[in-house]
Formats: sequence, C-alpha cells, structure tokens
Amino acid sequence: MGTSHRSGFLKKTNDGGRLIITTFIGVLIGYFVGRSFQSVSFSKIHLPTSISTSFDIAGKEENINQISESPFSNGSSPRIYVSTNPRGAELLPPGIVVSESDFFLRRLWGEPSEDLKKKPKYLLTITVGLNQKKNIDRMVKKFSEDFQIMLFHYDGQTSQWDEFEWSKSAIHVSIRRQTKWWYAKRFLHPDVVAAYEYIFIWDEDLGVEHFNGDKYMELVKKHGLDISQPGLEPNNGLTWQMTKRRGDQEVHKVTEEKPGWCSDPHLPPCAAYALHLSLLSSLSLCCL
Repeated sequence: MGTSHRSGFLKKTNDGGRLIITTFIGVLIGYFVGRSFQSVSFSKIHLPTSISTSFDIAGKEENINQISESPFSNGSSPRIYVSTNPRGAELLPPGIVVSESDFFLRRLWGEPSEDLKKKPKYLLTITVGLNQKKNIDRMVKKFSEDFQIMLFHYDGQTSQWDEFEWSKSAIHVSIRRQTKWWYAKRFLHPDVVAAYEYIFIWDEDLGVEHFNGDKYMELVKKHGLDISQPGLEPNNGLTWQMTKRRGDQEVHKVTEEKPGWCSDPHLPPCAAYALHLSLLSSLSLCCL
C-alpha cells in the first residue's frame, strides 16, 4: 500500500510539471508570433467586414503616411491617393494611375513608336445625325490635321460614316436623343481635354462655304480670345446683332442690341466675342 501511495504522488507531480512546461512553451510561442505580426500591414489582410472594420482606420492612416513620403506624391507630381479612394487603390504603383488623359489614338498592338506621329492641337466636336452626313463631310474638310474630330451621334447610327476616310480616325460617341451640352458635360472632362489648346463645339447644320479653320485660329491667338464665335453673314436674317459680321474690323467685343434686349452690354447674353471675317458664313463656334 505504501508503494502504491508513493507512485500515485509521483504521477500527480509529473502531470503538474508537464502542465507548467506546456504553458510556458505556449506563452513563448505566442510572444514570437505576436512580434512577427507587428510588421504586417492590416491593409493587406482580407478579413470579414465585421472583423476588419476596426483595422481600416489604422491601415488607411499608415498608408496615407507612406504615400505622402513617397517620391510619387512630392511637389512635382499630383497626389493620387485620397481617403475617399476605394480600398486597394493606394497600393497601385506610380504610372498606373494618372491625373490626366486625352483622346489621342493608340495602337492596339506593336511598339509605342507606332502611335500618332503628330498629335492634334485642337479638338473639334460635332453633334450629328445621319441626315446631315454630307454637310458634316464638307465641314470636317475645312479643318487641317491639327484638329482631332469627335462626333456625338444622337441618332445611334455610327457605322454609316465609314464611307469617309476621315471617319476612320475620328472618335464616335453614340447616345440617342441628347444635346451637344449633354455630351460636352459628360465626355469633355477637363482632365481629358487639357491636352488640346482649343475646343470647338459645333452644330451639324452650319455653313462653311467660306470658312478656314487655320485662319480662324490665327485670329483667335492674335487677339488672345479664350471664348469666341465667328461672325455670321449680315444677310442671314439673324436675331442678335452680336453675332453679325462687321466689315470694318476683325473683332468686336461690345454690341448694341435692340432696345430692352440688354440691361448691361458687358454681361451675358449680350457680351460677345465675334470674329469678323469675309471668309466666314453661317457658323456657330465656341472655343473653350
């Protein structure tokens, strides 16, 4: 009996020792594992929403600090990352996200050297329907290769324009039954059109018998006009005096309209910039 009692005591002692040793080893392992996790960014761990919510703030603050210290966000380059960006955008490397774009055509395959040899300086946009196809063809041919052509199709028909060679390098946007300003506000974003010196926003039914795009640009630059419209022929029965061509000067900025039409000639709709050229006919042009 004595021997059995002593052996039972020894067994309990050994069990207690093993428990202490196991606990110590577990604490030690947990310590080293915890230390290793300190270098891991929470923004790179995908957790369920209910769990990861508390980590988002810390992760974003850390990313903001990292972005602000990187060469990509110094004074010479725009800062791409903002707190409202979707999660993951802050991980994109420089060169993938840019602040500006353009309408210059690129190759579908091949080398970058195969891109446009000459980039257009101006952008001509026209809101068109198929019934004005012949007039648009005459209109586009009045502009040189310095102009990029962009057509907004309000009737949804685009493939019928392929008969014109210039149409193959034009940009076609098709949304039914919309106006030119609807298109302009949605497709002429400042970050896209910043690559062009001037933007022309035209209607489809304009006469261009005596128009010359390059001559017009010469006068725009000569007089430093930011917004302008060609003068229209006086015999076209126009309503506004401001749009009529004057034969005695190249440009007029103030026009006297009919009594009661303008409360202040320096404010819209009576303040205008019209270029008076003998080569211009029925046109409505806006250079922004």
